[in-house]
Amino acid sequence: MTLAEDVLGLLKAVAQHEIAIQDAAAQLQEAPSDDLGFAKVDLARTKRNGYPEVIYGSGKTAAQIIDIMASLERHDQNILCTRLSADKYQQIKAHFPKAVYHEDARILTQIAHPLTETATSIAVVTAGTSDIPVAEEAAVTAETYGNRVDRIYDVGVAGIHRLFEHLDEIRSAQVVIVIAGMEGALASVVGGLVDAPLIAVPTSIGYGTNFGGITALMTMLNSCASGITVVNVDNGFGAAYSASMINHLTSKEDH
Repeated sequence: MTLAEDVLGLLKAVAQHEIAIQDAAAQLQEAPSDDLGFAKVDLARTKRNGYPEVIYGSGKTAAQIIDIMASLERHDQNILCTRLSADKYQQIKAHFPKAVYHEDARILTQIAHPLTETATSIAVVTAGTSDIPVAEEAAVTAETYGNRVDRIYDVGVAGIHRLFEHLDEIRSAQVVIVIAGMEGALASVVGGLVDAPLIAVPTSIGYGTNFGGITALMTMLNSCASGITVVNVDNGFGAAYSASMINHLTSKEDH
């Protein structure tokens, strides 16, 4: 339910004398954010965007993350914290024993309201094994948002026969996320073989002239295959967020 639908429902309840005007006014005045001093936790994001606020763990102290998680927990929201180091998790887990740490993805999740898994899937495809940490960030994010995920790892162009062995599985996906470092050619190859939206993620994996992912990024931006959208270097989370929105469009159309 959106924020606008909430307000409309509240106004209808007042009109039908199901709630007092003073109580309705109090609900409307409830703060859409929780001011912690160092952070203002956005409590209305789910109503606006369909997904709760996500905690970016890098650059925050464990104590700050604990306080933000406590705010989200008090307001009964699902928690997803990205780029969380194992050291910080060790400090956090005593405060949140129900939280799950996904080590490869560097993601912490605590699910208050599990989402129904989509009938359609997101395929997460990597060029190499070294790209798996970025791929797992994408896969875990997508799963947290209720998507069925198919992982197809280490099928890069250096051994392109490996890709063809999984082509039917990739083609069956509603959205494809292709993750590649080095020269980033895999996105163009897959883009020419599928009829689904493709989100390309360049990674910082590669030798010197990879330039920390810039070479792969440029290759993907200049792809001759149509239908490719490119996110920032190593941004598995951003790719999964967009892929989830696309994948859930089918569910909306079904209703």
